[in-house]
Amino acid sequence: MSPDPVEILLVEDNPVEVRLSEEALTESGVAAHVSVVGDGVEAAAFLRREGKYADAPRPNIILLDLALPKKGGLELLSEIKADSELRQIPVVVLTSSANPADVLKAYDLQASCYITKPGDLDEFVRVLTSVRDFCLTVVQLPSQPEGGS
Repeated sequence: MSPDPVEILLVEDNPVEVRLSEEALTESGVAAHVSVVGDGVEAAAFLRREGKYADAPRPNIILLDLALPKKGGLELLSEIKADSELRQIPVVVLTSSANPADVLKAYDLQASCYITKPGDLDEFVRVLTSVRDFCLTVVQLPSQPEGGS
């Protein structure tokens, strides 16, 4: 694996889940840099490097909640996968929705995987640890072009 840290974009509006996610990712021992945005509009600006995100790193992987303010996760996923500059970035849907229609729609939109967040705190940490272990140590992530685009 490259010595450069894995760039992760966490799109999550719940501060408790942001903190737990960051802790689980930090404890992995894998070099990772986590950027956090709290809504779909902000995530789109980050990914397109607009405004205050002009110098944002291009993520190697996106962890996406579906229930987001301003622009929902499915709408954002659709935009990511329709964009030739962004579509190769793996998107892991990590959400509280177990609605079969949401699962189907996320996969129709080319989500890499769909994980339902458990309600129990200990189980949530276990799920995040599993995601971390799989995504940062097992999966081959696409590398980003030099100069990032």
